[in-house]
Amino acid sequence: MGVQLVAHTANPIVIRHDVPDAKYRVNVAEFPALAFLPGEGHGVLISRQWVVTAAHAMVWRPVHEITVNGLSRRVDKVVVHPGYKPAPKELQSGDAAPLMKFMSASDDIALIKLEQPADDLTPANIPANIYRGADELGKLAEIVGRGATGNGLVGEYSDSPHRGELRRAYSRIISVDERWLGMRFEAAPKAVALEGMPADGDSGAPIFIETSRGKQLAGVASRKLAIGRISDFRCCRYGQVTYQLRISRYADWIDSIVAKN
Repeated sequence: MGVQLVAHTANPIVIRHDVPDAKYRVNVAEFPALAFLPGEGHGVLISRQWVVTAAHAMVWRPVHEITVNGLSRRVDKVVVHPGYKPAPKELQSGDAAPLMKFMSASDDIALIKLEQPADDLTPANIPANIYRGADELGKLAEIVGRGATGNGLVGEYSDSPHRGELRRAYSRIISVDERWLGMRFEAAPKAVALEGMPADGDSGAPIFIETSRGKQLAGVASRKLAIGRISDFRCCRYGQVTYQLRISRYADWIDSIVAKN
């Protein structure tokens, strides 16, 4: 599973072609609240016992354990948002427009409850504070993931694994609507220093923004925007747009699920 294009899509972040890859790489220990799903996909702790992720990263296989802070942890339950809708098979070929319209109306978010709280993490490391404001537009977003990689000239490398090195990149939020934060993969001179784009395997990866209260979770990596025929689409080149699920819309739903459980 990756940042979704079809019903189940998942290497890490695709980067600028003119910046060394080493500048993007970070140590996993810098993000102890980052969760790794089996095989590929991500989530992030929002409390000691709850992880938020993308729904499409959960529904294509059972998830009984996830890894957080280097430890495998049993899953107590998975709660998929009732508004999540897997894409019908008939939309997964031909012109991309009907599929893009369908996906834009889906609530691509899920919560994972751990059997035991992650008490090995210090309060300073968790939770990833949920952003509850409404002014994401224009902010610089930080993307953290271990999915596929590549560069903006050629796109995602065809042989890049869906669970690779951890990378951190940045992109400007260019659009905000009810469900989505839109980000365009810019080339120089518009690109920021460590411009990047989430790719296959980055599903559910956290999207952070800086606020007056510090770094907060504004989104999770969700889907790509494809134009033309699906069979001709090639992720992830300069100029392409991805959409990250807008966490602020779902803050009340998250609160209600955690409170009930």
